Amino acid sequence: MKISAPVQHVISLLLIAFGILFMHFGGFPMFISPAIILTVIWLFLKFISKENFSALLFSFTRFELKAVWAGAAAAIVLAVFFQFLWGPLIDKILPNEKIDLRAFDSIRGNIYNYIFILLTALLVGGFFEEIFFHGFIFTRFEKMFRGKYAVAISVILSNIIFGMYHYQMGVKEIFLATIAGVAYHFLILKFNRNLWYGLFFHSFFDFIGLTQIYLGYQ
Repeated sequence: MKISAPVQHVISLLLIAFGILFMHFGGFPMFISPAIILTVIWLFLKFISKENFSALLFSFTRFELKAVWAGAAAAIVLAVFFQFLWGPLIDKILPNEKIDLRAFDSIRGNIYNYIFILLTALLVGGFFEEIFFHGFIFTRFEKMFRGKYAVAISVILSNIIFGMYHYQMGVKEIFLATIAGVAYHFLILKFNRNLWYGLFFHSFFDFIGLTQIYLGYQ
């Protein structure tokens, strides 16, 4: 039985809410929650929308080595932007706000925890978050908002959600994550909607921030 577009849209919105809430409040280990959410998305694609993960801009066959170095280069540029331009500006606007980095205290000066968190950044931050936010959420909004401005609206909405997803780290992090999300998204769209570019961009940017925490610079 074919499921109508409006019903698919409602289910998509419910899955978006489920994914965000489950990551924050599901209570499962760090690597288990993303696996559960991606499994639920796979079931939706297979039985509801009749698609596969390529519809979310992700396919193992689309991997390109160029995505690695392009992502690394873009991450360095973005890190410089935040450090020397955005950082001083937002500090003047919100002088009493701080990004809450207490969740990463365990990696300060600890090489083993640092390496573990880098792996987590790749698998959860890069792989899962890019598929979920810039793959699933973005393409679902595209299906809802047809027309000339569908891409722009979908980019804005998916990245506002991405920013709000980081609420536990404070207002500054919400703004930072929203801007970073738009940057990741831009690279994906620039390279023929290939999610690998956003995946490596996101991962390397996280690597830079985590390395600063490890070395005591944040």
